Amino acid sequence: MKLLEGKTAIITGASRGIGKGIAQAFAAHGANVAFTYSSSVESAKALEEELNAMGIKAKGYQSNAADFNESQKLVDDVLTDFESIDVLVNNAGITKDNLLMRLTEEDFDKVIEVNLKSVFNMTKAVQRTMLKQRKGSIINMSSVVGVKGNAGQTNYAASKAGIIGFSKSVALELGSRNIRSNVVAPGFIETEMTAKLDEATVKGWRAAIPLKRGGTPEDIANTCVFLASDLSAYITGQTINVDGGMLT
Repeated sequence: MKLLEGKTAIITGASRGIGKGIAQAFAAHGANVAFTYSSSVESAKALEEELNAMGIKAKGYQSNAADFNESQKLVDDVLTDFESIDVLVNNAGITKDNLLMRLTEEDFDKVIEVNLKSVFNMTKAVQRTMLKQRKGSIINMSSVVGVKGNAGQTNYAASKAGIIGFSKSVALELGSRNIRSNVVAPGFIETEMTAKLDEATVKGWRAAIPLKRGGTPEDIANTCVFLASDLSAYITGQTINVDGGMLT
C-alpha cells in the first residue's frame, strides 16, 4: 500500500544521510519529491535519477534554506514544476560543536541561521499554497538534544529546541485550515557522519540505548512517512522522539 500516492513533498538537505532516507521512503510510497542540496551536486544528481527510476517525479534544487529569498524562489520553482505542495520536511541542518567558553559568535549565529531560520523561511514560503489547498503536513527535524540539551552543543540545542516551539505555534495558527505541524526528534542515528567516529565511542552510545542499537535513516524516514500521510490526520503540534528509548 502506497501511503503518499499523488502527494508532492519538499525535503530540504536531502542529498545524504537522514534527508536522503526520507526522500527514498517518500518515493517508495508514491510521493513526488522535490529536494534541496547545498553543495553535493553529484550526490544530488544520483539521487534524482534513483528516485525517478521508482516511477515518481523527482527533482533536486541547489538552494540555501537559510536564505529567505532563495526559499521563496524555491517554492515558486517547485510549484511551476510540480503544481502543488502537500508536505514540507525541514531537514537541513549543521553542527558547529564547542564548549560555550570556546564557542564563537559566528558559530552560534551560523547554526541558528541554518537550523532554525531555515524552518521559518521554508514554512513561510509554503504557507500560502497550503492555505489555498486547505491541507498540508509540515514536518520539522529537531533532535533529542533539543529536548534534553547536551554539553558542547549550546548552539545546536538552542536551534533544535527553537524548532519545537516554532512548530507548536504553527500548529495552533494553521490547524483550522487543516495544516498540520509536527516535529521528529531523532536520537543517535548512524549515518556517513557518525561512521567517522571511533568504534569505542559508538559502542558506548549503543549500550546506553534501551534498544541497544543506533537508529537508521529508515527509522526516521518511516516516522516521516506516517506524519506525511493521512494516517496521522488527527496529529498536530507533537514531538515524536525516534531514539530507541534514549529519553525514557
